Amino acid sequence: MPTLNRTIARALVAGLCTLGLPIPAAQAELVATDRVETAGQAPLSPRELLGSLFNRTDVRAALERQGVSADDAKARVDALSDDEVEQVAARFDSLPAAGSGIETALVIGFLVFVTLLITDILGFTKVFSFTRPAK
Repeated sequence: MPTLNRTIARALVAGLCTLGLPIPAAQAELVATDRVETAGQAPLSPRELLGSLFNRTDVRAALERQGVSADDAKARVDALSDDEVEQVAARFDSLPAAGSGIETALVIGFLVFVTLLITDILGFTKVFSFTRPAK
């Protein structure tokens, strides 16, 4: 048995010694938006921006779940006037990317309620008057 302990100790010593070796670390940094190379990419017009959304598979799937075909929606966008397209594109750029946050607040509130309910039932806390601790 002492040989097993010595073998493990030697392996640990060798491992710790190799951690001290100078190894070049990778460095990363955030790249500012103005430093990103955008040469050769012309900005999309509002009509092209809205039209390009219908080429995405997730948008097509969401439209089909609502009962609208992507081709019909694209035809409706093509039928809009230039002012209407600019208004929709401006509103589209200002919308939040992940929703309004109400759903997240509701989920967090529900999780807190369930956690407190479970701790009340287990007898760790006494928050709710309608629970009896398990014995």
